[in-house]
Amino acid sequence: MKIKSQKDFLSGVMFICVGLAFAIGATNYPIGSGARMGPGYFPLVLGILLVIGGAIVIFGALKFNTPDGDPMGRIAWKPLVLIIGANLVFGLLLGGLPTLGVPAMGLLIAIYALVVIASIAGPRFSLKTSLILATILAIGSYLTFIVGLSLQFQVWPTFITG
Repeated sequence: MKIKSQKDFLSGVMFICVGLAFAIGATNYPIGSGARMGPGYFPLVLGILLVIGGAIVIFGALKFNTPDGDPMGRIAWKPLVLIIGANLVFGLLLGGLPTLGVPAMGLLIAIYALVVIASIAGPRFSLKTSLILATILAIGSYLTFIVGLSLQFQVWPTFITG
C-alpha cells in the first residue's frame, strides 16, 4: 500500500493529532451527558469528530499500486509566521502584558492590528481594503460582544479610559 497524496496523508495525521489533543484535554473537565453537558463535553465530541475526519482523509490518501504520490510542497513560511504573529499581537494588544509594562490597548485597536498583519500574509495587500475589513469587524465585534452579550472587554486603550 502506497500513499497516493502526501498532502492528504499529512493533513489527516494533523487532524488526528489535534483531535486527540482536544479529546485528552477534555478529560480534565467534567464531561456530563448529552442532556446535561459539562464543560468538557464539547471539546471531547469535537476531538472525536476530528479524529474520525482525519482517519477518513488518511484512508482517502492511501491507494494500492500508485507509482508516484502527490509530494508535499514547500512550507509557506511568510503566511505561517504572519498569521500566527497576528494572533499573538491581537492577544497582546487586547490584554496587555503587565509584567513588561505593555498596557492593554483594547478590542478595537487589537482588531485593526490583527486584520492588517494577517492581510500582509496574502498574495495582494491593500491597506484600504484591510482597514475597511477591520472597521466592519470592529463594529461587528463591538455590537456582538459588548452590546449583545454584555461581555466585559476593554474596548479602548487604558491611556484613554484611565
